Amino acid sequence: MEGSTLNGSNASIKGIRREAIEHFQQIGIPTRKVEAWKYTSVDRLFKEPYQLLPVPGISTLDKSDLAPYLVPGLDSHIVVLVNGSFSEALSTVEGLPAGVRILPFATATDREKDVVNRHFARYADYRTEPFIALNTAFTRDGVYVHVPAGVVVEKPVQIVNLIDTDENLLIQPRILIVVERNAQVKVIETGFSVTDTTTLTNSVCEIFVGEHAFVDHYKVQREGASASQIYNLKVYQETGSFLTTDTITLGGKLVRNNLSFHPDGEHCETHLYGLLLGSDDMHVDTHTFVDHAKPACVSDELYKYILDDSATGVFNGKVYVRRDAQQTNAYQTNKSLVLSETAHMYTKPELEIYADDVKCSHGATTGRLDEEAIFYLRSRGLSPQRARALLLLAFARDVLEHVGIEPLREQLDKLITHHFHADTD
Repeated sequence: MEGSTLNGSNASIKGIRREAIEHFQQIGIPTRKVEAWKYTSVDRLFKEPYQLLPVPGISTLDKSDLAPYLVPGLDSHIVVLVNGSFSEALSTVEGLPAGVRILPFATATDREKDVVNRHFARYADYRTEPFIALNTAFTRDGVYVHVPAGVVVEKPVQIVNLIDTDENLLIQPRILIVVERNAQVKVIETGFSVTDTTTLTNSVCEIFVGEHAFVDHYKVQREGASASQIYNLKVYQETGSFLTTDTITLGGKLVRNNLSFHPDGEHCETHLYGLLLGSDDMHVDTHTFVDHAKPACVSDELYKYILDDSATGVFNGKVYVRRDAQQTNAYQTNKSLVLSETAHMYTKPELEIYADDVKCSHGATTGRLDEEAIFYLRSRGLSPQRARALLLLAFARDVLEHVGIEPLREQLDKLITHHFHADTD
């Protein structure tokens, strides 16, 4: 095990990986007796006989086949992972601004050792979170993005993880994004299944946002019905930084998103948005945690679920305001539509506040479509299906309007329109 997975010359990372193995052995796979996993059973996922790729995977695709997996009309830097491993043959990262590095994570651990050692496993806690420990222990590859101080990366970075395998795989990519003081970057993470093979992707993305830096981040989950995902996003922000992240879940069997944010400087802004569509027997679980440590920061959350058939949705959002974090403004909203008798939604918004000069609120609503609104649209000549679809689109677009990359927003709008079988032209 150690010889094949703890390779490379970076002694610091080797030590962290060994420690992560020990912590995972101590913690183990969480059961539903653990409060954070009360509504999501993951032990059944590990009954599958998963394989770990001994070498980087090779895709059956070439660059001419990538169009269905990219954002149409978007001029971007393209990083393609095949089963979690960086594919140089499929990636296009030329023409980067001076000093910007986009590398395979396995390469960066040696070539960019100082930066990697300063940030790797500093924000994703492998000591207490089992799936972060598992990823940290066995990560072979992924993506490293470093934007030096004062540099603006004009073109977005698309990171596409293609699941292309004939074996049941446990895929564990690692993404490390370091954005230094006054720098700016936009990142889109997407996932697709090229085959119907049963897979589990356990990924970790760590983002460092330096002083007055700007990061615009998107996670679009479009894996197939036989693919499950556990996604861990851990963000650390310094003074005056700005981060926005959108999580759009359109596919997958069991999806668990653990999203954690630590604005650790004054005047930070943290904006979280999510749209999660569940159908058939999908299970979509989102946990957010915003840890306000310093004064005069803002966080804003809006997560919307639309559940049909026998789908299950879970939302657990917590805002934590420390004693010194005076003048914090924090808002959290979860709104869900349950469209069938067999779909279920569980929601638990939380505030834990130890400062007295704050403005914080949270709320959650779960219900069905407004029958009066459907009646009104039908009275104007729309069919029941058309009226229903338009109301669902209006509900979803509250989240989509926060997508700041226009081609991505247009693509998502078309995908969701198709999902509801509506023609809005």
